[in-house]
Amino acid sequence: MANVKNSSALGTAPDKEDSKDARGSIQVIDRMMSLLDAVARHGEPVGLKQLALDTALHPSTAHRILAALGANAFIERTDAGAYRLGIRLLELGNIVKNRISLRETAMPAMLRLHAATGESVNLGMRSGDEIVYVERTSSGRSAVRIVHIVGARAPLHTTATGKLFLAEDSPEQNRQYAERTGLPGNTSASMTNLRALEQELERVRRHHVAYDMEEVEVGVRCIAAGIRDDEGELVAGLSLSTPTERFNPDWAPLVHDTAMEISRSLGYTAPTKA
Repeated sequence: MANVKNSSALGTAPDKEDSKDARGSIQVIDRMMSLLDAVARHGEPVGLKQLALDTALHPSTAHRILAALGANAFIERTDAGAYRLGIRLLELGNIVKNRISLRETAMPAMLRLHAATGESVNLGMRSGDEIVYVERTSSGRSAVRIVHIVGARAPLHTTATGKLFLAEDSPEQNRQYAERTGLPGNTSASMTNLRALEQELERVRRHHVAYDMEEVEVGVRCIAAGIRDDEGELVAGLSLSTPTERFNPDWAPLVHDTAMEISRSLGYTAPTKA
């Protein structure tokens, strides 16, 4: 029995030690992440003393962890002895970015918007002078017949999402678009005049949302807001489509907030207000 007890004791000791080592390893990882976050918060290279204050770490502990991060290119040390994020983070970030599917990233937020409003939610991307709809949640209450079908296309100037992209362009680019396309209309509400379109685009720039007021299809109205990637580029538009009788302009902030949620999932950080 003594041998059994000794064997049992010997068997449990490494488990306790492993648990202790695991806790220590997790603590080190937490400290590493705290330091990386602290460096990221500073726009310029930051010194050891400030990083120790930001993370509540002893300077010697912070220095040791920063050295390990530097050895693996997660942190760079400048000639002045300050620290900044390293190139390895960019490499890993690009790998993650390439794996992100806009449609997969957007769908959970689209479904939440759909649940909150009960209306169709569309994801559209620019293809030349047209918007292509790449994803949609159906309201189940109405048939939005023409544009809002996955794979369908529509001119930029007639759609809420298309106006978001035109608003990103310069006045000269808008003029060239008008000359190139002739601004064809789908309905009597479609904007076929460049001056009227320019005024509409100025409103889009001010309010960061765009509208389609039966300009593609009689009886259908849309609200759209832009989705931006980690570089701030407009990559898609999120739109809410409703029959005219159920159109609610008060949904605009909800559409905008949902688009911002998707943008943040893609790495977008909104500029701070001055």
